[in-house]
Amino acid sequence: MQFIRNAWYVAAWSHELSADKALGRTLLAEPVMLFRDAQHGARALSDRCPHRFAPLHRGDVRDGTVGCPYHGLRFDGTGRCTHNPHGDGRIPDAARVRSFPVLERHGAVWIWMGDPALADAGASLPDFSFIDREQNEVSTGYLLTRAHYQLSADNLLDLSHFQYLHPETLGSEAIARDPGRVEHDGDTVRSSRRTEAERLPAFVARAFGVPDGVRADRHLEVRWDPPGLLAIEVAVRPSGAPLGRVSRSAHLLTPETAASTHYFFAFGLPKAMGPAARALVDYAVAGLMAPFRDEDLPMLEAQQAALSGTDFWAQRPVLLPIDAGAVRARRIVERRIAEEGRAGSA
Repeated sequence: MQFIRNAWYVAAWSHELSADKALGRTLLAEPVMLFRDAQHGARALSDRCPHRFAPLHRGDVRDGTVGCPYHGLRFDGTGRCTHNPHGDGRIPDAARVRSFPVLERHGAVWIWMGDPALADAGASLPDFSFIDREQNEVSTGYLLTRAHYQLSADNLLDLSHFQYLHPETLGSEAIARDPGRVEHDGDTVRSSRRTEAERLPAFVARAFGVPDGVRADRHLEVRWDPPGLLAIEVAVRPSGAPLGRVSRSAHLLTPETAASTHYFFAFGLPKAMGPAARALVDYAVAGLMAPFRDEDLPMLEAQQAALSGTDFWAQRPVLLPIDAGAVRARRIVERRIAEEGRAGSA
């Protein structure tokens, strides 16, 4: 078993689904199709017609059902075949498609790919209310990374890499010098770094309204929850000032396969900030897309290629203090997978 299955994963941003077109996406190495039913609710089915295994996402969506593009059978959001256009129209009992529990929260469609009886209606989801659009201005992004999702989590939990991989946008010597702190509570891991009187990179200074040449204090905290749900909070204030500005972002990792990852990210700021909130979240996503795409992504894909499909721990990685958060997260994932394996064999 490669993945935690009894957990919520992001399958898509809500705006990606429409009432007249299906979305096909591989999740946890399984082809899945997503669409909206007649009540505009999100639905997820196995992306394989049980007749001749055609991908259903290539079919049409009409009246809350999806039609197979090969022979015209239609299926509703529960996976039940509702129409057979051939012969006497009889529908075989076996004409069903696997359906998955889904819910919509924080502007995303979440899918549960394990035991449906264990799906908890979202109770296990950590708090990402800062990207709820009712109270916040939100900007979202998406990247497909050709690397294992835990390499992406390692990257986000290890803030020391800013100085070396992102020297022009996010990094500074002060970030690398800080020893960092790691805490965990249950299955939640927190990794943080703090600087004082730092010369901020220009991108960070502009994002947080710090005038050129003014030194600032910066606090960064990453919260990780299984299977790969991260929130990053960055607080910046001019040194000596009582108040500053806080930015919160969501980084939601869903395995596509054992060697590729759907990376959903979003920034949110309270609408109470006024028009500046919209401009700032758009600036953050636009500004960070380049380092995500041009610096993080090539490094992650190079790591994946270097591993050549072998187990991470089998390579006997040298561990540094900066790896504490990532190692704890990996151990939690391993424990959860082992627990599911034991429960499945009981």
